[in-house]
Amino acid sequence: MSQPQATPTRTLRFNRHGVWAIYKFELARALRTIWQSLATPVITTSLYFVVFCAAIGSRMPSDTGVSYGAFILPGLMMLSLLTQSISNASFGIYLPKFTGTIYEILSAPVSPLEIIVAYVGAAATKSVVVGVVILATAAAFMPIEVLHPIWMVSFLLLTAITFSLFGFIIGLWAKNFEQLQFIPMLVITPLTFLGGAFYSIDMLPSVWRTVTLFNPVVYLISGFRWSFYGTADIAIQTSLAITMAIFALALAVIVWIFKTGYRLKS
Repeated sequence: MSQPQATPTRTLRFNRHGVWAIYKFELARALRTIWQSLATPVITTSLYFVVFCAAIGSRMPSDTGVSYGAFILPGLMMLSLLTQSISNASFGIYLPKFTGTIYEILSAPVSPLEIIVAYVGAAATKSVVVGVVILATAAAFMPIEVLHPIWMVSFLLLTAITFSLFGFIIGLWAKNFEQLQFIPMLVITPLTFLGGAFYSIDMLPSVWRTVTLFNPVVYLISGFRWSFYGTADIAIQTSLAITMAIFALALAVIVWIFKTGYRLKS
């Protein structure tokens, strides 16, 4: 009498080679325009410091004990980090959709998780590099001291990954290049400028300060600024909680997209 054979168990393995191939391809595309990618934040940051610090910096009241140039540095970094993360991730996944190669990626032996890790990881890497370049550029104008370097790096990475996920969603949602640029240019940039990047929200009247608290970018900038100087408009715990909530929301939307196939197969 033959013994029943045991059913083989299927082991889930992370396809490192597939993830690395996509990640390397995305970074190689960025390296082809490396000077343009790095020159833009250097020139922009320099202009911000020259215009804002020289023209109006001395007229801005400061209750934080730091100069106006030092005060706006976290806002400048966050502005570039948000726009770069969204733009890099959205264009990275939209290009395969536009060329039709998205079907090759979906049929390849890589899971949705591995696709997300590769594209989001590459986009976050590029945006973090830009953030470091801005920090180095600012160091040429003034001395920089980071009171909480671990928190600063953590916020930098968490924000880059979170908004790269958000950009990934935009890249899947967009039907054309106009839609691809709509949210970064007409939504994220205004929210950053109105989110305390160049001023403290405590300077606002109470009504407008209450309205500003509905802007999620306020919490990102405030938490990032706290990592530099130990002071912020919002409690660090609240900033971290809001950032994690945005991360969880973006991740949940991407999971839903891959489960339903929304804008992936049409």
